[in-house]
Amino acid sequence: MVTSRITRRGLMGAAGVAIAGRPAFAAYPDRPIRLIVPFPPGGTVDVTARPVAAAMAELLGQPIIVDNLPGVGGNLGAQRVARSAPDGHTLLFTAPNHTINPGLIPNPGFDAERNFVPISLCAQIPEILVCHRDAPFRSFAEFVAYARARPRVLTYSSAGIGSHPHVTMELLLHRLGLEVLHVPYRGAAPAFTDLVAGRVQLKLDSFATSRAQIDAGAIRVLAIASAARSPVAPDLPTIAEMGLPGFEGILWMGFLAPAGTPAEVITRIATSVQDAVKSPAVAERLAQQGAEPVGSTPAAFAAQIAREIPQWREVIRAANIRPE
Repeated sequence: MVTSRITRRGLMGAAGVAIAGRPAFAAYPDRPIRLIVPFPPGGTVDVTARPVAAAMAELLGQPIIVDNLPGVGGNLGAQRVARSAPDGHTLLFTAPNHTINPGLIPNPGFDAERNFVPISLCAQIPEILVCHRDAPFRSFAEFVAYARARPRVLTYSSAGIGSHPHVTMELLLHRLGLEVLHVPYRGAAPAFTDLVAGRVQLKLDSFATSRAQIDAGAIRVLAIASAARSPVAPDLPTIAEMGLPGFEGILWMGFLAPAGTPAEVITRIATSVQDAVKSPAVAERLAQQGAEPVGSTPAAFAAQIAREIPQWREVIRAANIRPE
């Protein structure tokens, strides 16, 4: 009888030690989460992050504070997260700059793969190829024929050297064997303004920012760079079906954590992302800006990052792209 009591007491004591010795992530999250967005407020990435973060906060039971930390093409915010404690309370919400910059910036201060754990691809916006209304072609095929017959005559604008539209356009031109001159701007707004004014002929953009000028007839859409036709414009052909199988130009947005973040924490955050983007309210907010909800697994997001880094390295090398 005494032995039994001792055993029960021992077991209770052992349980108490086990509970007291549980790692911090067992109660994750136990305080507010800081979500670093490495771009200015009001941009596409920022306005995508905020409704998703709000929905995740309800699911996780802790506030998520969106902290904009722009600079060095997104590298400043990424550095901050890479050097943060790997406990799930500091996260990065980023875009394709994460896979472009390794080929563009020699010493970014972190490794885009080794210093981060992918959590979930949150949402994506396919690029569309648009041209000025007076451009001497009315279809994607006519653009290709015109540009092939007149190397370095046409121009296209982008938000800047090394921006996602820039490297995606260079990938497109490389695969088509075309020479079109790049005119970089300091931001997407002036690049789009000069397209509408006819100072450049082409640009990769999104439906959300282009729709008003498309509807007004100031610019025309030639193709979309998504894997499949968009439900927003089902009659618009994809670049892939126009002769470039597998071609995609997608502005993706996703969550990453510092390397070493426990798997249990990554799984919990990923589940909250997946549930958040499936909610009708968030899906509607994303649709308003032309974004498609994704909510991928960590493994799928990791595979995409691993695939894109060498792709953009090769594009940057072939096009001799140098950082500003």
